[in-house]
Amino acid sequence: MNIHEYQAKQLLAKFGVAVPRGGVAYTPDEAAKVAQELGGPVYVVKSQIHAGGRGAGRFQDDPNGKGGVRVVKSVDDVRDNAAAMLGKVLVTKQTGPQGKEVKRLYIEEGADIKRELYLGMLVDRATSRITVMASTEGGMEIEEVAHHSPEKILKLAIDPATGLQGFHGRRVAFALGLEGKQVGACVKFLTAMYKAFVELDASIVEINPLVVTGAGDVIALDAKMNFDDNALFRHSDIEALRDEDEEDPAEIEASKHQLSYVKLDGNIGCMVNGAGLAMATMDIIKLYGGEPANFLDVGGGATKDRVTQAFKIILGDPNVEGILVNIFGGIMRCDVIAEGVVAAAREISLNVPLVVRLEGTNVDLGKKILAESGLPILSADNLADAADKVVKAVKEAA
Repeated sequence: MNIHEYQAKQLLAKFGVAVPRGGVAYTPDEAAKVAQELGGPVYVVKSQIHAGGRGAGRFQDDPNGKGGVRVVKSVDDVRDNAAAMLGKVLVTKQTGPQGKEVKRLYIEEGADIKRELYLGMLVDRATSRITVMASTEGGMEIEEVAHHSPEKILKLAIDPATGLQGFHGRRVAFALGLEGKQVGACVKFLTAMYKAFVELDASIVEINPLVVTGAGDVIALDAKMNFDDNALFRHSDIEALRDEDEEDPAEIEASKHQLSYVKLDGNIGCMVNGAGLAMATMDIIKLYGGEPANFLDVGGGATKDRVTQAFKIILGDPNVEGILVNIFGGIMRCDVIAEGVVAAAREISLNVPLVVRLEGTNVDLGKKILAESGLPILSADNLADAADKVVKAVKEAA
């Protein structure tokens, strides 16, 4: 689950992470009120959407104008810029050309920036440890830094037996070129960030940029936090921060039925049980010249109703021109999947090619249900055969 910048800063501040003062606003008048309370003399008006690159982004109705993050010097300017940003669609590298509507702003006090750095924390799947990433190239996308200057990124895995220690913070501080009281500030900052990461079950915390001010303070000028969905049952306060306006409606609907769904840009819908098998299915579709329209894992304990809902979600995407169902029946029985496929196809009046590959528990019964359904369902012998058939069927139907 993602949250907005201002929400991330509020959470981090509770753990002692240094952040600038600021407040959220939903109207120009609210923005002006926050600015008055901050007292100036410099204010930053920040669009709040779930996407990076807001400062470099542009609004659809004014592509040559200012971006989604603006520095101003008066309360009136805060109000005017808020009016120009709220309700408008902001396009960044991460939103794609469709952009996202700005429905809230964060009004923040200005900072005397001397240096911009990068500090991140994530779970490294390779080491199964929380890993700190730091770079002197703040303000840039870390992927760009990794591509062009990988030597400028420090990676530091934290042993879970000891947790983050003072020497970790000092090593990061020295790698970032900090000195004097900045070193102690960095150690305090990183310690608080680690505590927040662990206690809130975060999957990523990214501070970009982490800035050193003219006074030598180390503060988070921006903040991004993602959380492990599987741990949200322990954090009702964090779950309450969810902004469904920022999420794909199909993904929201899928979550209501315990389906793992991510929309993609292709035209072949996928329904699979198991994340690994789903990834392999998308890969083989591409290998045979197609493009997957989604990632959808129905899980090991899917019911007939859940399968039906999965079909509805896939077909709710107007780009879908064919569907591949790939099920390996272990805990998930093939006959249950077949019943769900038939029920969904009849209910929705299926009008795109459907290829089904079943293997495992009750596979013969599942195939019998499909064969006797009277529906134009293509049966596949294996995964390669399934991918070949659905790609060809989509091309022939085009």
